[in-house]
Amino acid sequence: MFTQRRNRNMVEAAFTTLSLIYHVTVNNLRKGQRNAVVGLVMTVAQSMAMIAGFWLMFTIIGVRKSPIRGDFIVYIMTGIFMFMAHSQAIGAVSNAGSPSNQMMKHGPMNTAVLISAAALASLYKQTFSALVVLTAYNYLVEPVHIDKPLACYAMLLMAWFSGCCIGLIFLSLRPWWPQGATVLTQFYQRINMVFSGKMFVANTMPSFMLHLFAWNPLFHIIDQTRGFAFINYSPRNSSLEYPVYATLALLMIGLMAEFVTRKAVSISWSAGR
Repeated sequence: MFTQRRNRNMVEAAFTTLSLIYHVTVNNLRKGQRNAVVGLVMTVAQSMAMIAGFWLMFTIIGVRKSPIRGDFIVYIMTGIFMFMAHSQAIGAVSNAGSPSNQMMKHGPMNTAVLISAAALASLYKQTFSALVVLTAYNYLVEPVHIDKPLACYAMLLMAWFSGCCIGLIFLSLRPWWPQGATVLTQFYQRINMVFSGKMFVANTMPSFMLHLFAWNPLFHIIDQTRGFAFINYSPRNSSLEYPVYATLALLMIGLMAEFVTRKAVSISWSAGR
């Protein structure tokens, strides 16, 4: 009755791990609200509030038309959806849980399951939010015309995955410096409000200003997304390769940092100091 189940082959082990990730993902989706539907509605409301806020800000400063020939709201959405997927992935993964988490006392659990579940829960919420907002705008306001929708969603996945890799680095830092890691995570999420470039068009930026944004993979992702969304826009000042290589480098750094932290941390971490 109390004997731990052992997998007899790699296939059973894979299905056990996938099942565990699924259940932890569902738990992550439900734990923030008493009802999972309420949690999804709140995610949609957050995206709609950001879109409305940026539309109002642009209206106040006198920008009523898209800098790119096309729908102004779609121009805002291409920035908001990528930013939200990136930022929420950072927050979800960086708070996924340390190796000394109470869940780690259960045999099948490990940090990879917690991290994967947190990342997938974030992706599910952002995908659902984007689909609901786009559908509502298409049927209630005016038809949405996106040149390459699948490529745009691929950019959303890239924004999400790069956020997961950055969040993994912050997660690895948290056991060593808990308060500092929290501050650094929030600081990075806040500066992305500006340096993600969601309020600017890269093709119209002067060279001296472009250097302030070009370091950020999210800046390239948002600009490339607008190139896929608008048939009349060809991004010249951003690269599709840079965020790919930067994300792979961040992934390697995060995996190595998480490995070192997992080997060093223990439940008695604070007691020994």
